Amino acid sequence: MTSRFVPDSRSGTYVLVLYLDDTRTIEAGSMGPLVLEAGWYTYVGSAFGPGGVAARCRHHRKESLRPHWHVDYLRAVTELREIWFSHDPGRREHQWAGLLSGSRGARQPYAGFGSSDCSCVSHLFRFTRRPSFNGFRRRLRSALPGHGIIRQELIHSNAT
Repeated sequence: MTSRFVPDSRSGTYVLVLYLDDTRTIEAGSMGPLVLEAGWYTYVGSAFGPGGVAARCRHHRKESLRPHWHVDYLRAVTELREIWFSHDPGRREHQWAGLLSGSRGARQPYAGFGSSDCSCVSHLFRFTRRPSFNGFRRRLRSALPGHGIIRQELIHSNAT
């Protein structure tokens, strides 16, 4: 099942909600080998180039034959279950990462993952339980009252 909300070609910020059913080791480019425990992962990104959020999420929906970003290595072993996104014109990636880091059960397994170009500890978060879109949206609205609409696209509905 796919929801009716899908990103379009405007710029914005997104979260990939990923599921890993078994512990795996991946080679993540310059980060080297990483052991990923089974569970739920969220990855925060932004898309301000050509094609906006739609183009970036289209890239993340499939396995990359030539990985470019850290998350490309992660996508090779995980299932994409949801995309949370906003076409808010502000560069919100770091604020979203800060909000996710304060979420119940969030862990940042690898410093520098997806954040090698900023001061965030990481843009990758691990959860033992599926992260809550509604909980994240509530925290976002409270922390950033002028933020644009945030939507959820469900990719796979029979999740664990």
